[in-house]
Amino acid sequence: MASDEVPVLIVGGGPVGLATSLLCSHYGIRSLLVEQHPGTSIYSKARIINARTMEIFRQLGIERAVRAAEIPHARNGVVARSLAGEELARWPGEAVLPEGVRDWSPTWGCTSTQETFEPILLAQARLREPAQIRFNTELLSFEQRDDRVVARLLDRPSGRVWEVRARYLVGADGAHSRVREALGIRMLGEPVLAHRINILFRADLARWVGDREISACFIVNPQIDPHAPGLLIYNGGDRWRFQVYYYPDRGERPEDYTPERCQELVRTAVGVPDLALELDGIVDWSDAALVAERFGDRRAFLVGDAEHQMTPAGGFGMNVGIQDAHNLVWKLAAVLGGWAAPTLLATYDAERAPIVREITEQMARNVVTAARAASRTAPTGPAPDLFAQHGRVFGATYASPAIVPDGTVPPDVAAPVADYVPTARPGRRAPHVWLDRAGERISTLDLFDTAFVLLAGQAGRGWCEAARAVAGDLGVPLHAYTVGEGSDLGDPDASWAAAYGVEPDGAVLVRPDGYVAWRSRGASRDAEGVLADAFGRVLQRAA
Repeated sequence: MASDEVPVLIVGGGPVGLATSLLCSHYGIRSLLVEQHPGTSIYSKARIINARTMEIFRQLGIERAVRAAEIPHARNGVVARSLAGEELARWPGEAVLPEGVRDWSPTWGCTSTQETFEPILLAQARLREPAQIRFNTELLSFEQRDDRVVARLLDRPSGRVWEVRARYLVGADGAHSRVREALGIRMLGEPVLAHRINILFRADLARWVGDREISACFIVNPQIDPHAPGLLIYNGGDRWRFQVYYYPDRGERPEDYTPERCQELVRTAVGVPDLALELDGIVDWSDAALVAERFGDRRAFLVGDAEHQMTPAGGFGMNVGIQDAHNLVWKLAAVLGGWAAPTLLATYDAERAPIVREITEQMARNVVTAARAASRTAPTGPAPDLFAQHGRVFGATYASPAIVPDGTVPPDVAAPVADYVPTARPGRRAPHVWLDRAGERISTLDLFDTAFVLLAGQAGRGWCEAARAVAGDLGVPLHAYTVGEGSDLGDPDASWAAAYGVEPDGAVLVRPDGYVAWRSRGASRDAEGVLADAFGRVLQRAA
C-alpha cells in the first residue's frame, strides 16, 4: 500500500475545512484536505459570514473574492402576516452592514449562501501552493502514534486505498464526524431542539418585497403554524427558502410535506394564492445544541460542526468553525516551526471550548426567543439579543497559559452579547484603529498576519528593540513598531494609545491570530527580561 507524508491532514471539505486549508497555506504549512463527496455543497445552508470571519478572510487576502458572492439588497429582517400582507416589525441586519461595525472593524459581514461562496473558498485554496485537495476521497481509519497520525484513505472512483502519515490531523468532517467517533469523544447537550422542513423554491417576489431589501421575513400566520413563525429567506436572484416546523410528537412526518402541500405553504407565506413558483427541493432536518466534551486528543483536533452543533438562529455555526481554525492553525505553525512547545496546542481547547459552549447555549435560547418574539399579536420586533450580537462577534475573551494577564479588570458591559466595548486587555481581540504606514491608511488588524506583533507608544522604542532581540534568540517571527507622531506608524486620530490602554512608553504584544497576549502600560527597566518571560509563557517555552 502506497504511503504519503504531510504535516497536516484535514478531513472535510466544507467551508471550515477549506478555511483550515487556506490558513495552513498562509502559514506555509503543507496540508492535504480530503472530502468524501464529489464536490462542494449544493445546499444553501450557512448564509451569514460575520464581520470577525471577514476579518480572517481579509488576513488571507480573499475578502474581495468572498464579497463578490454577496447577495445584493439583503439588509433587513421583517416580521409580517405574509410577505404581501401586513408588516409588523422591521430591523436592520447590523451584522452585514458597514455602518453597523465601522467603529470596530475595517470590514463588515456578508450575506451569501453556502453553495455560492464555498466554491470560491475551494478555488482560493487550490491557488495556494502548499495545499493538496482531494474530493471523492474517504477517511477509512486512522491511528495515533507518538510522533504522527497514520490514516487510511479510499479514492472512491478507483477503489484505491493508500496510507497518509501526518504530524497532525484536523477533523472538519461535520456533525457526523468520523474523526470524532474514532477518538471516542462524546457530544454533550440537547440532541434535538426542533424539527424543520426547508422548502427551496424559485419565484419572482420583487413586486411584494418592494424597496424593503429583505434578507429574512418571519411569517406569523396560524394557517401555517399556530405555534411558531415560518421563516422566508432570500437566497439571491429568484431563489428563496421557506422554513417551517413540524412536530413528530403530534404525529407529523417529513413525508407529509408533499410538493403540493409545500407549494400551498409558500403561497400562503407570500400572501399570493396563485403565485407562480418552481420547487427546487424539500429537505427535513433537526437542529441541536451539542458541544464535544473535548476539542482534541493528542495529535488530532476537531473544528466546526465536528465539535459543535448549534441552531442557525443567530448565524454563528460556520463562523465559529472558521474562528476555531484560526485559533488552531497558528499554533500548529508555531509547533511545526519549532518556535513553540507542543503543549501550546492544549490551549486550543482551553480557549475555544468555553466560547463555543456559551454561543451554542445562547443560540438554543434563541430558538425559543425568536418564536415568542415573532408570534406575539403585535410584536415590536425581535428580542434585543437575537440579532444585535456585536459583543458576541467581537468580544470573545480567551483565558489560557497562552495569555499573560496584566492585572486589569474587563470593561463593564451591561449587555455583553449585544454590545461591544473595545479593549486591549490580554485575551481579547486587539482593537481596530486606523493608522498611517508610509502614506497608506491601514487598520491595526492589517498588521496581524503570520507573526507576533509588538506595538509600542511613540516613546517605546526600547520595547521594540527588546522584542526583536528576544524573538531573534527564540526564533520567533516578530514585527515591532512604534505608533504615534514621528514613529514607524502614524496615528492620525491620536487614538491608538487610548484604545490599547498604554502610555507613550507602554507596549502590547499581539499573537498572529490578532489576540492580545501581553501588555505593559508603561516602560520597564528590564524590557528584555519581561518580554522573554512573556514569550516563554505564551509559547510554553522556558523563559
